[in-house]
Amino acid sequence: MLNWGDTLNLSPAEPKMSPSPSHHAPLLILFAALALGGCATVPTQATPDPRDPLERLNRSTYAFNDGLDRAIVKPLARGYRKVTPQFVQTGVSNFFSNAEYPVTLANNLLQGKFTAAASDTARFVLNTTFGLGGLLDPATASGLDRNDEDFGQTLGRWGVPPGPYIVVPFVGPYTLRDGIGSFADDFTEPRAYLEDDSTRWTLWAADKFDRRVRLLDADALLERTGDPYAFVRSAYLQRREYLVRDGDVPLEDDTLLEDLEDLEDLEDLEDPEDPTDDAGSSEISPR
Repeated sequence: MLNWGDTLNLSPAEPKMSPSPSHHAPLLILFAALALGGCATVPTQATPDPRDPLERLNRSTYAFNDGLDRAIVKPLARGYRKVTPQFVQTGVSNFFSNAEYPVTLANNLLQGKFTAAASDTARFVLNTTFGLGGLLDPATASGLDRNDEDFGQTLGRWGVPPGPYIVVPFVGPYTLRDGIGSFADDFTEPRAYLEDDSTRWTLWAADKFDRRVRLLDADALLERTGDPYAFVRSAYLQRREYLVRDGDVPLEDDTLLEDLEDLEDLEDLEDPEDPTDDAGSSEISPR
């Protein structure tokens, strides 16, 4: 979610952008099938959320994704974690984080965050060179913090409302704004310019799998909730709002502040800091 150097073949003259509409045809077909094939039941005690007008359809898609995860993805993630040394897992996570960092660079500029853009450029160059293509993270050890920006956040900063909440088959939650932003972000990733379709999609799937591995510890928190779908929805929407505001949450927004306490727990599980891992290198840290 692997050696980038062996597969990276940039072709600026004839870029093959990813994804194209034809690549997403299977997802769109499945999404339509879910809409026509039956909708999940909304809990009777649940209060309708105006941000989620497609809740019945979204719950069906969530149930499909959850079933796929339990049957295939989660067991594979557990097996990978069990047999793979921690320093290798960390290196893989570092690699994908670095490979996606041009997304942050571009959106820093679009939001007028020029100081952050300069810092992130230095971080990307340092990790790509001295960090062996991003496997190591000497930038963090050098005091260059990691930022997190994307075009969904940029649109939010420009005043574009989030739009309806949508659960996408195989992928997970988005808002309409963030879904559009995700497509735009694909054009700033080096992976989008790989000529070989199978390599490009293999890297995409590997990146998603790596993220699933890092979220394994969050499963226990999710299973303790009475309505996992509602919890994921709330966590996603609150986290996205927090990112758009750069953490500048009004004090009167009590619900947001309370939910962010749980989100910080999830974030710690997804991006654990491990400055002294088994490899003995303080330069290796996830993200």
